[in-house]
Amino acid sequence: MLVTSGRTNPHPHDDAPDTADAFSRLARLPDGPQRRKLRDELVEAWLPMAERIAVRFKGRGESLEDLYQVAALGLVKAVDHYDPSRGHAFEAYAVPTVTGEIKRHFRDHMWTLHVPRRVQDLRNRVRQSVKELSQTTPGRGPTVGEIARHAQLSESEVRTGMEALECFSALSLDAEMPGSDGYSLTDAIGGSDPAYDIVVDRVAVGPCIRALPERERTILYLRFFRGMTQSRIAQHLGISQMHVSRLLSGCFAQLREELLAENR
Repeated sequence: MLVTSGRTNPHPHDDAPDTADAFSRLARLPDGPQRRKLRDELVEAWLPMAERIAVRFKGRGESLEDLYQVAALGLVKAVDHYDPSRGHAFEAYAVPTVTGEIKRHFRDHMWTLHVPRRVQDLRNRVRQSVKELSQTTPGRGPTVGEIARHAQLSESEVRTGMEALECFSALSLDAEMPGSDGYSLTDAIGGSDPAYDIVVDRVAVGPCIRALPERERTILYLRFFRGMTQSRIAQHLGISQMHVSRLLSGCFAQLREELLAENR
């Protein structure tokens, strides 16, 4: 039978049992029914502490019942691995063990995408601040500035935390969007735009064009940016259409050679 009162050393938890002798006995017992019975009694005795730790994590997208189960699992691990010969109290070992088990559960089972720990921390601070500020701002949600002052964060960090609040879990691309009458995220995905290739080509050829003589640059501008025919360009510059054609061919050959040389 475990002793649950008459402690000489105070514990942070008022109802924490005095189980030092029980853990010493557990360490000496060989594996068998007697040891398993004492182990179960120790787990039951410390279960209220584990459940109090679980309550601290409620409201984060996981049911309290599930949090209790995760905390109990952490407590069992703490009981199994606690070594009384090290001299520290079981509670000092169990609290971080249970807390770590719950945090690991959130990391492994709740976030469907890898989110940096800094962003997770911002999300938690923003969520807690919104919850606390909502009690003082009835009828409206707190502003970004109010959250930043309350959480002692910058407004940029608050926005990052708010974005993380909205992407705690991933949504299938085939999932129907609420109120869309069958419209899914897949329907909103566009195809590749060939105009991007034109932009890339123009950026690549820019330095080569700037190195051309002024007359050649003018001809290219009139032809491809003003849409003028070779005949109109010839009239504009006072030269023959054949000369314009030769100049254009020479520009093309020079630009092509320079671009190929850069690629090589």
